[in-house]
Amino acid sequence: MNKSILVLGTRGIPNVPGGVESHCQSLYPLLVEKYALDIILTARKPYVPYTESEYEGVKLKALPTMTNKSLEAPLHSFLAAFYAIKEGVDIVHVHAIGSGLVIPLLRLFGKKVVFTHHSQNYDHQKWGKAAKFILRLGEKWAMKYSSEVIVISDFMQNLMNEKYGRNDTHLIFNGVNPPQLPAPSKINDYLSKYDLKPRDYIIAVGRFSQEKGLDVLLEAYKLSGIKKKLVLVGDSDHVTEYSYRLKNTAREMDNVILTGFLSGEELHSIFSQADIFVLPSFSEGLPIALLEAMSFSLPAIVSDIPANKAVHLDENCYFPCGDSQKLAALLTMTVDQPLVCYAEYLKKYDWQLIAQQTHDVFLALDNG
Repeated sequence: MNKSILVLGTRGIPNVPGGVESHCQSLYPLLVEKYALDIILTARKPYVPYTESEYEGVKLKALPTMTNKSLEAPLHSFLAAFYAIKEGVDIVHVHAIGSGLVIPLLRLFGKKVVFTHHSQNYDHQKWGKAAKFILRLGEKWAMKYSSEVIVISDFMQNLMNEKYGRNDTHLIFNGVNPPQLPAPSKINDYLSKYDLKPRDYIIAVGRFSQEKGLDVLLEAYKLSGIKKKLVLVGDSDHVTEYSYRLKNTAREMDNVILTGFLSGEELHSIFSQADIFVLPSFSEGLPIALLEAMSFSLPAIVSDIPANKAVHLDENCYFPCGDSQKLAALLTMTVDQPLVCYAEYLKKYDWQLIAQQTHDVFLALDNG
């Protein structure tokens, strides 16, 4: 396959926080390495230090946008779409429904479009009515006009068939890389930075936005009376009333540690040594943070939303979404439990397999 591919719908790579960003950082270098594809990934200028660069064979092009939670993604997507048209690329791979708005334009100019549906973002509490309307429209146009559609969970596949009659979607899961940890002495250095000890803290990893439910976790932690520390890894892209209130609440509580966004060795070191991983989300696609926790064999406690249930953990791992009392009880029951072997679970979340499946979708464009 000798086609040029442009990627849009991500803030950028490498090491830019976000689920879509992690997905792209893992996927596209593999596609370049295994299949020698010519891939340009468009990034958002405020989040990356470059205008043009390269990451493990993937060409990177940063385009400007506004750092506004409502306008940022649509504006950047239109600029990236016009850039794709100008550059004459063969295929455009669009990520996330907010970027789905540009797919009719791309098709009008003869581009073949692969769309990956990561999450029903319009379910997120942070969006107002106008933003939710635009996100729903992006989803609708993506389902109607994309040449091929990838979904990342069986739940999403069934939903897209039911809502739009799109019964030809490709189910390709998010992936997780095998654990890559530094030497024990370096892990201890990272732990010491936050005054942590192995398996003596609970961890949650995610953006500080309402749909992640971290306020529910803070309330549950307070109710549980657990003496182990609670570590919140993450922050917000834009300061909001919710993120401001969440951080103030956390700082006023004993034994709660805010690390900010972490990446690379530091993230893996802090992540891997926790006693429990908690994901209290109200909305997810297929949570990469949960897959990473599983790769580190951590006991997991997650909300019972459909996207989390699609991972098919033991029923004892789930609590009713938003119920801080039930979460508190589950925290108390789960502390000091043995590590868990998830090897069988994780086989279908292998990036090598995911790269092959994605390449097959690109090939299908030539046969369509």
